[in-house]
Amino acid sequence: MTSILTVAILVALVTSALIIIRAGNIRCTGTVPSSLFAFMAILFTSGLDVGLIMFPLTEFPTYAAEEAYQFTNPLAIEFGFWGFLVWGFYFLTTFYFCVIEPKVKLFEIPLVKLINNVVIISTCAFTGFLFLDYLPSYVEGISDPVRYGLVALVVALAVFSSTDISYIKVLSVASTWLFFALIAAVMLGAPGLGVTELFTTMGSIGGYFTNLDKFTHPISDYHQFYLFWWFSWSIMIGQFVARFVGGLKTWHLCVALLVIPSIPLAIWFSVLYYYYANAIEISSLLTLAMVFVGIVFVINSLDSLIRLYTSNMNISVERFGKIGYMLGNFVVMYGLILAYQFTPFDIEWVGLLVIALYASVYGLLLRQRGSLILQPL
Repeated sequence: MTSILTVAILVALVTSALIIIRAGNIRCTGTVPSSLFAFMAILFTSGLDVGLIMFPLTEFPTYAAEEAYQFTNPLAIEFGFWGFLVWGFYFLTTFYFCVIEPKVKLFEIPLVKLINNVVIISTCAFTGFLFLDYLPSYVEGISDPVRYGLVALVVALAVFSSTDISYIKVLSVASTWLFFALIAAVMLGAPGLGVTELFTTMGSIGGYFTNLDKFTHPISDYHQFYLFWWFSWSIMIGQFVARFVGGLKTWHLCVALLVIPSIPLAIWFSVLYYYYANAIEISSLLTLAMVFVGIVFVINSLDSLIRLYTSNMNISVERFGKIGYMLGNFVVMYGLILAYQFTPFDIEWVGLLVIALYASVYGLLLRQRGSLILQPL
């Protein structure tokens, strides 16, 4: 699996570079063009979940202790798992669904469409299952009835939000501002953490850029899990957010996707790293705020994916009515989340399926249109 993943990453990076060279000035416009801020908010909140908020403080000690990560510091490792280069996967798929798919319609081929929808539904449910599974580590002492009830509420809110695209846009923008407010609140809660100390801490992220080549292939089994996770999300997120691109040139889109999401990630991870490095305990109130924002991120992720697979399968409010739409999607999604507890499901399986889907699309493009290198887009 490691070799397959490494080759897939290399091909994705090379393809992205060729797109910039060959089609850098093409205007990318989606079916629901939005402002750059709204587009980035939708991308940021759809493509991330509660793990962004809660994982770093538990991961820093691992990165500091294990031999595989000793080539740089824990903050650089954390940033490398979540930031910059991995967003290039989203650039590749967003460009494809903005510029190429409307012309070739490969995802309308029945088998491709079926596999795509299976990936979306299974990953959407698995995201909900991870939230259910990790809740006890986010909220200490949470009882099972509250845990299952909270997940049911999250799924219900996500299904409701997916009924109207405007709800998704509003929730994405609002949760982005909530994330910025959380960063400010956690900063204020850290003794001695000011702007100077923050930028000093952020300087450690330079260890990622000086070791960028090491992040183009799995560093460890855990890193491999992350990379498969990014791959498994890439086609879905690109397919969803492409509709909101508001006329950006291709190279502007690439820079925006690599840089803009990485800035709040760098700030957030640096704030948490300051807590870790100085052995500062996060108060229960701040922990509660982190869990709340994380839950909003989960809702954002789920509503985007639910909206995507229902659109692909012509499951709409207009067709089934609002109650029928919400009830049907809730039962399916919550049922699958519960079912994952009794299956050995692994996100690597979805990642491999997505890589196979990538390979199929490359093959179909070469068959139908000739080499992307030789023919103008």
